[in-house]
Amino acid sequence: MPFTDEEVAFKFAMNEINKNATLLAGSTLISDIQQIKVNDSYEASRAACFQLTLGVAAIVGPSSPRSSPTVQSLCTALTVPNIQTTWNPDQVEDRYSVNLYPDALMLSQAILDMVNYYGWTRVSLLYDSDDALIRLQELLKAPARTKMELKIRKLRREDGEGVLKDCKLDGSNNIIIDVSYEKLPRVLHKALQLGMMTHFYHYIVTSLDLATVDLENYRHGDVNLTAFRLVDNKNPRVQEVLRDWTRVRESSNVISGTIKDGLTTPVALMFDAIYVLVAGLEGSDVGQEISLSKLSCDNRKAWLYGHTVLNYLKVAELQDGLSGRIKFDSNGQRTKFSLDVMELREAGLTKLGTWNSGERQALNITDRSLAGSNVTNSLRNKTLIVTTILEKPYVMQKRSDEELLGNDRFEGFCIDLLNEIAAILGFKYEIYLVPDGQYGAPMEDGEWSGMVKELIDQRADLAVAPLTISFIREQVIDFSKPFMNVGVTIMYRVPNRTNPGVFSFLNPLSYDIWLYILLSYLAVSGVLFVLARFSPYEWYNPHPCNPNSEYLENQFTLLNSMWFSIGAFMQQGSEIMPRALSTRLVSGAWWFFTLIMISSYTANLAAFLTVERMESPIESADDLAKQTKIKYGTLDFGATQTFFKNSKIPTYEKMWAFMSSQEPSVFTKSTEEGIDRVLNENYAFLLESAMNEYFTHRNCNLTRVGGLLDSKGYGIGTPEGSPIRDKITIAILQLQEAGQIQMLYNKWWVNMGQCSNEDKNKEASALGVANVGGIFIVLIAGLVVGIIVAIIEFIWKSRSTQERDKDLSTPLPRPRLTTKSQV
Repeated sequence: MPFTDEEVAFKFAMNEINKNATLLAGSTLISDIQQIKVNDSYEASRAACFQLTLGVAAIVGPSSPRSSPTVQSLCTALTVPNIQTTWNPDQVEDRYSVNLYPDALMLSQAILDMVNYYGWTRVSLLYDSDDALIRLQELLKAPARTKMELKIRKLRREDGEGVLKDCKLDGSNNIIIDVSYEKLPRVLHKALQLGMMTHFYHYIVTSLDLATVDLENYRHGDVNLTAFRLVDNKNPRVQEVLRDWTRVRESSNVISGTIKDGLTTPVALMFDAIYVLVAGLEGSDVGQEISLSKLSCDNRKAWLYGHTVLNYLKVAELQDGLSGRIKFDSNGQRTKFSLDVMELREAGLTKLGTWNSGERQALNITDRSLAGSNVTNSLRNKTLIVTTILEKPYVMQKRSDEELLGNDRFEGFCIDLLNEIAAILGFKYEIYLVPDGQYGAPMEDGEWSGMVKELIDQRADLAVAPLTISFIREQVIDFSKPFMNVGVTIMYRVPNRTNPGVFSFLNPLSYDIWLYILLSYLAVSGVLFVLARFSPYEWYNPHPCNPNSEYLENQFTLLNSMWFSIGAFMQQGSEIMPRALSTRLVSGAWWFFTLIMISSYTANLAAFLTVERMESPIESADDLAKQTKIKYGTLDFGATQTFFKNSKIPTYEKMWAFMSSQEPSVFTKSTEEGIDRVLNENYAFLLESAMNEYFTHRNCNLTRVGGLLDSKGYGIGTPEGSPIRDKITIAILQLQEAGQIQMLYNKWWVNMGQCSNEDKNKEASALGVANVGGIFIVLIAGLVVGIIVAIIEFIWKSRSTQERDKDLSTPLPRPRLTTKSQV
């Protein structure tokens, strides 16, 4: 069963205390955890009664405000302390509990103090639970005492889309968000999608855990976002616990949540709750003598030591709790606490000051230069001057039979992107082409060319084009966040395809492996021959009718051993079967070897028979740098040329030295000129990956060689110090999150391409002689060799027979008869 973060924190704190021999005089804390459904009072009551029967010193929780009164009532009846870590709507005095969560009335006052500090007169409250109307009492009473206009809106959807749109329509710019921690990221994301994460809006978030929410997409939008923080994750004490907590959490089966980093308030309060219990037990001086009683919800017999432990819990005080100083009043409420006032800056959430409960001047803003400083001029209904350059598919002249004027003359990816940004920010624009047709690079006299010069001279408000963000350009103009990430690549013509070769059936295995297989074959054949000679079980009687025959045969002659091994390797078998255990073991090992080897060979064979290799003279930038036969160059006065010119990488320095020394020049005035040289000359063109991909999608004779030589992005340029930049950035982020930029990319690159799926759509070609011709050669060679051997065998046998017949036809010499005489 997965655990919640609070459960893991509970166990973690218990383990920490039990490992500390100085706490509780060596006594051990034993825990029991019961998971209940949220807001199920009956189940909470049943679980609490079960725990009381075990004999407990205190009950911590539950985490649901709706279930807390039920458990609290049982603990009060049986005088068992109840330690709570969440807001409790029950305000009954003399209850048998202490609550580590800051007092709700105090938190409400802190929010009201911030509203008064910012001077808000029109405020919208967005909430998701009716509990908010109880917790924010001080804020709700404010309109009756002041001139503040308060609009209260309850979320109708999880992401708050409806109420956010209502706020946008009626001009509510000052918004208080009181939603659960789980819903908060969705509400903020929806506000971003609706264009409400700008400097026009100011939000106060009541959650104490905004610092643990991922705010990366909102940092650069000039949005005013304020919140309070109870747990300072940069505190040394918190950092110490956080290191161990992170390790424990990663090793536990925790229900995934929205935590970005750091400790959330519920986790810190649960950790502090265990230490408060220890402080109460040690303070009561009965840590060694306390006697736990098994209680029952039926007879309501109270615990003898409960009142004593509760009193010491209320007077317990922690100075170094994860949530700060912890001290309770006589009702067990935490009315003494300190909150950090946080505001979102470009660098992240930044501390503005503190709010201290119980002080006459509770709000103390120490950095007034940051508070509410996101105000910039509005772009709505303004007309911006936009400079651009003709570059497919970013900006192109629109083809039409009618005369087109103004912005209607152009189309392309950048034009569509500009339309989307203008729709979000509400501005109008006028487009003109840069006079010199260049992107922008520094000249020898220190001046700049192209669109960069137009921005420097403030003749244009925006430069919308595939304008590369570079260090040298950032020195004189500002860029938005990149709307596209690219890198320098090599464009070259498609190389000729070559067949794999007639003996490609040998390619699945290297020559070393073929040699090892041959040696293994000879070794196995030899071992079989030797073992068959040694083993008595391989010798058999060829005449079973004569069991007493002394004539024995052995089937594993040297040739038979080799024939058996080759038959097994070819998976064809033979009539020879091993009889002895030793030869069978060798045969089994050989069969296993051939099974794996043949399976591996077969698996790779198809690829080697069908692949048509592309023989290209260059495969990378290193190949280009090592040769001089193929010329290569870049677009003149572009970012790619600047990259090679300023690079300190040896390979790129060598390439720049080659390019700058060539006559005629290898630099081109346009991308089209570079492509034409690639197709008609022995030339490689260096350009950004996006443009390379666009043209290779449309011309099947072009291809990209190698990977990215660097990494950079295209951004929208603005004059240096322009307030427009951040607005453009937040609009780009919004479009990226909504998937609009990817849709535009697909429209102009993928959907209009012709060659992007060439290899995928090409049907598998039939195997020809060039692919499998070597197999026929092996077959013919086998036939020829077989015929030759047969002829040799015939001649050999004929001669042997002739000699034997000659020997048989020669008459034997007649024997001499001798007579022995007798004397």
